Amino acid sequence: MEMDSPSQCRPPHVVIFPLPLQGHINSMIKLAELLALAGFKLTFLNSHHNHERLIKFTSIVAYFKRYPGFELKTITDGLPLDHPRSGNWFLETYEEAILMKIKQSFREMMINSNPPVDCVIADGFSGYAIDVANELGIPIIGFRTSSPRSFWVYYSITDIIKAGELPIRDMDRLITTVPGMETYLRCRDLPSFCRKPDIEDSTVQLIVKQTRKSTQADALIFNTTDELDEPILSQIRTKCANIYPIGPLHAQLNTRLKAKHGESFDQFSNTLREEDKSCIPWLDKQPNRSVIYVSFGSITSTSRDQLVELWYGLLNSKTKFLFVVRPDSVIGKDGEGEDFVKELMEKSKDRGYIVDWAPQEVVLNHEAVGGFLTHSGWNSTLESIVAGVPMVCWPYFADQQVTSRVVSTVWKIGLDMKDVSDRKIVEKMVNDVMVDQKEFVNSATDMAKVINQCVSIGGSSSNNLDRLIEDIRMKRLKTTFVRKEFT
Repeated sequence: MEMDSPSQCRPPHVVIFPLPLQGHINSMIKLAELLALAGFKLTFLNSHHNHERLIKFTSIVAYFKRYPGFELKTITDGLPLDHPRSGNWFLETYEEAILMKIKQSFREMMINSNPPVDCVIADGFSGYAIDVANELGIPIIGFRTSSPRSFWVYYSITDIIKAGELPIRDMDRLITTVPGMETYLRCRDLPSFCRKPDIEDSTVQLIVKQTRKSTQADALIFNTTDELDEPILSQIRTKCANIYPIGPLHAQLNTRLKAKHGESFDQFSNTLREEDKSCIPWLDKQPNRSVIYVSFGSITSTSRDQLVELWYGLLNSKTKFLFVVRPDSVIGKDGEGEDFVKELMEKSKDRGYIVDWAPQEVVLNHEAVGGFLTHSGWNSTLESIVAGVPMVCWPYFADQQVTSRVVSTVWKIGLDMKDVSDRKIVEKMVNDVMVDQKEFVNSATDMAKVINQCVSIGGSSSNNLDRLIEDIRMKRLKTTFVRKEFT
């Protein structure tokens, strides 16, 4: 009788490698835990800088000890230790010399891994990881952490340019060259970098290159459901035949942890900032659906004037508010932002509550929260959808412009405040969502029921996750995935 070799008996070893940004780490570490729950050996590869921040602000090391095969490793992001890493700093990591340093470190890690790596799940914006995996003969799956619709717009930029629809001349003209989105996508809703007057701009070219490169992976993962995005997922399949819509990942993970541990499980908060949980007792004192939660994510920066308009709009509305204002988010001289936030806190204490950073998922699921004024980051959007909370969207950059349009026009679960920072409009939109237009609440509640069903046993996302797990476990990646060459 022929015995199985040790390599056939051991669980698959998967390396998960996110872009070193909060939103990307957020969803990819949830996927890592889902695969660990399936019994896989997992290596989560983070930048040195972000690993140190996770250790500082979370219990990441202690938490993942519950998974014997889970290992945390680090890699350079190519930048010096004293680099501020603010704004769009990560674009610097695509400069040739820095990128070569990251690529070499990644390659060495893969070669020296013990046990050998069976599969890489790399951020879909890390094209160099595809090159390394292909060179070493390791199957690779790209994880696009933004929405499928923004990915599809990114992919279509070359066609938009060829059709003469870029550069932009009329912000409100419909874009006709993104298949499946012709009826609602305007120039105003294109990703922020499309507003550059020079279509040969290096940022535009980088994003187009990385997006098209990602279809060379053996498959693509999307943090969405068939029910949310099927019209666009079917378009994406024409470029990469095997895709896994397995989201919303935070709800998927909650469901599977609950199934394994019951209601008593504790969950890992993977924030790169210290959470101020004092806002929860404040919410506990507020009536149901009486508070609008306001947060613009980990990267958005506002001018002092913009923040004043947002604050006055909230103050003049009929609604109480919980406002996340990172001191480093206010553009100005060192220390000015923090002092200004303290000033706002003092003036707001009767109507609102201001914190530097909040436990967002807990907040959105709190019964006192009835709306979300958001930057339309994809993780935030999904968390709001799952919680059944309607949105007022104030997008900042990149994919957020696309998402805010979809929230308001396609799904009809909120309003799009794009390109506006005016206290009267803020006041009106907050009141529309929180007080006057109950259809937003009804639509958001109905969508939440559908999306939560997707991650339950037998739901579309749950089935897609099971298919992903089985494909990795059976090591069928190279034979069953359809490779599409870069065009």
